[in-house]
Amino acid sequence: MSTLTITALKDILRSAAGEDDGVDLDAEILDTPFAELGYDSLALLETAARIAREYGVTLSDDDVDQIETPRELLDRVNAAARA
Repeated sequence: MSTLTITALKDILRSAAGEDDGVDLDAEILDTPFAELGYDSLALLETAARIAREYGVTLSDDDVDQIETPRELLDRVNAAARA
């Protein structure tokens, strides 16, 4: 199973944000809370669904609700992929 990179995660997050101009993914985002990036729970669920399709890692809705930063998401996906 492949490792989720920050570049791939940014692409996934950008796709989930769609045309939302309030989402800033150009800066270093790893430790910025999703709320500050402009993400709502629907965008995060869409992100989780794409990760499940592309990386084979399924996160429950409860898991997604508890993840606060892209770094936490990246770490959780990669830990599950290695397991």
